[in-house]
Amino acid sequence: MSQASQSAIDRVVAVAAAHADAVDREGRFPTEAIAALREEGLLGAMIPEPLGGDGATMGTLVGYCQRLAGACASTAMIFAMHQIQVACIVMHGLDQDWYEALARRIASDQLLLASITSEVGIGGDMRSSLCAVEIDEDRFTLTKHATTVSYGGYADLFLLTARADREAPASSQVLVTISRGDCTMTATSGWDSLGMRGTCSTGFECVAAGVPDQVFATPFADIAAETMLPVSHLLWGGVWTGIAVAAVTRARKFLRAQARRQPNAPTLGSTRLMQAVGLLESIQSRLAVLIASYDASHALGSDRDVMSEADARWPVGIARATVLNMLKYDASEMCHQAVLHAMLICGMAGYKNDTEFSVGRHLRDILSAQLMINNDRVAANTGALLFAQRSELGRL
Repeated sequence: MSQASQSAIDRVVAVAAAHADAVDREGRFPTEAIAALREEGLLGAMIPEPLGGDGATMGTLVGYCQRLAGACASTAMIFAMHQIQVACIVMHGLDQDWYEALARRIASDQLLLASITSEVGIGGDMRSSLCAVEIDEDRFTLTKHATTVSYGGYADLFLLTARADREAPASSQVLVTISRGDCTMTATSGWDSLGMRGTCSTGFECVAAGVPDQVFATPFADIAAETMLPVSHLLWGGVWTGIAVAAVTRARKFLRAQARRQPNAPTLGSTRLMQAVGLLESIQSRLAVLIASYDASHALGSDRDVMSEADARWPVGIARATVLNMLKYDASEMCHQAVLHAMLICGMAGYKNDTEFSVGRHLRDILSAQLMINNDRVAANTGALLFAQRSELGRL
């Protein structure tokens, strides 16, 4: 990360931290922090430099997510979800003129991207769609009833999944980019949630129209497997570890303050601190290995030389899905445990919302990690993948 990038994220983190409690308390969009991201040009961080962006690596972006999450988890999650959509464009759209022009606009105008993959009637299965793209000569129309669209009331662009046409099966999907000006977004539900309150993940009916160039040429099945799955789990890992690091850091400060007040008293929370740090180091080590492997084999928006996936030890096929699903499952569980340790260390000072050691917001926010692609679904799917694999287990 360059010194300029470091200074930029430092400034955004300071803004996010200043407003995090208000965002959580009021359940509102983190307007100030997103404005700061725009001002620093970070919404275009992944866009290639020739197109006006920074060409950021995955390691840099995960670092941004972790820093932001330590200040305001909602801001960090919005940033992560935005970059997941940008990655789809960078990895699968830049050979289409329409998407190259869009990438330039994302960087120059600092457009905020959101995803519409949920849908009423599919039971949380992102790889199925009921709605369909209906093309009539040089225009298309579609209508989608989404159960949740995170920050849907504030995004400039939406990447939406749909069946390729009215006759296509539910699994034959395409990814379509819709600008706010090309659609009508009607809210169908609210967002009074336990945590991640600032993501404003309400339900919407989206009625959209556009030109066929807005449909990705690459099938969504390939986009999901090659880009959306790995980028999501790596960036989310940055968000979740960032939340946990912030909570455990508060717990350590609590123990230090306690030791200063009572220098001869036993530090009862020291064992839990060890356990929390052990959990964090374990999951961050796994995350770091996968980030390094990904960056070694994927240039993203940069012009770096990369090696083959095999040489970089980046998993492919069933193995990739298995490794990333297990990362998601374990990160969400272990970060929750780390934050719970922090709460128990701080006791009532952590439980209350008006102390310097409060970790209630962190605990509520981290609980969302087990629900974003429900861990029961992840475990069942991953168990089936492990059953089908022929590779040996337990070998380094």
